[in-house]
Amino acid sequence: METVPPAVDLVLGASACCLACVFTNPLEVVKTRLQLQGELQARGTYPRPYHGFIASVAAVARADGLWGLQKGLAAGLLYQGLMNGVRFYCYSLACQAGLTQQPGGTVVAGAVAGALGAFVGSPAYLIKTQLQAQTVAAMAVGHQHNHQTVLGALETIWRQQGLLGLWQGVGAAVPRVMVGSAAQLATFASAKAWVQKQQWLPEDSWLVALAGGMISSIAVVVVMTPFDVVSTRLYNQPVDTAGRVSRGGSRGDRGELGAPSQHTRTHTHTLTHSHSHMHSQRHADTGQVCKHINWACLLSPRVPGTG
Repeated sequence: METVPPAVDLVLGASACCLACVFTNPLEVVKTRLQLQGELQARGTYPRPYHGFIASVAAVARADGLWGLQKGLAAGLLYQGLMNGVRFYCYSLACQAGLTQQPGGTVVAGAVAGALGAFVGSPAYLIKTQLQAQTVAAMAVGHQHNHQTVLGALETIWRQQGLLGLWQGVGAAVPRVMVGSAAQLATFASAKAWVQKQQWLPEDSWLVALAGGMISSIAVVVVMTPFDVVSTRLYNQPVDTAGRVSRGGSRGDRGELGAPSQHTRTHTHTLTHSHSHMHSQRHADTGQVCKHINWACLLSPRVPGTG
């Protein structure tokens, strides 16, 4: 079955993920706050301004206004475009080269494509995290970098830490996306087959792939959340006057995993991304859509999310 060229897949995949990002960014703000809460502090010794998913959404809205739920959106869109554009392009190249037809090739290609995408998009994710952590003093968790804009954040990081400072935290971001991508591809086919077996939906419907992707997203969240917590905290670390990242211990630190918001974000991202990308592909290749293992059916890590 004919598939779209890698360059087209890059554009369609990045565009679909950017559209999904608009809907999931408020959940990303909540997840970031929950994951920074209690950082480097023993259990029971720190205030908890954020309690659970719904209450945290309300807390952010009260402190920062409704628009506060879209903090870091510009950086998030940049990240989704860079990370998923590279990820889709590299995975599509692997498909064309026949690497995904080899035993285990699908998982390996997905992990490598995800790692490359995460590396390229890391500066944007760094800024997104720092912007989303910013709030009024009474509700602040984690270090407050006090950036005003994406460009201002780039300038500040460049001035304080140099070029390498833009890749602060990339060591956790790469395995985060690799694990998520591998989990997606390892579970999607079996999840889709299970949905088909139940005969809830027409066999050739795109809803079958969507349902399989949403079931697969549960496995993605489970394996990615620990990496996501570490990644968020590394990205938000302060630097000293010499531009060096300040490091500390984590004795007794439990913090918040942000798993409920991660699940909600992942499912929402899957729904929006899958539908828009598959619809675009139908127009791009006049109906010849790959319906078995195709990134159009999978969420973006930040996937957590997967992206």
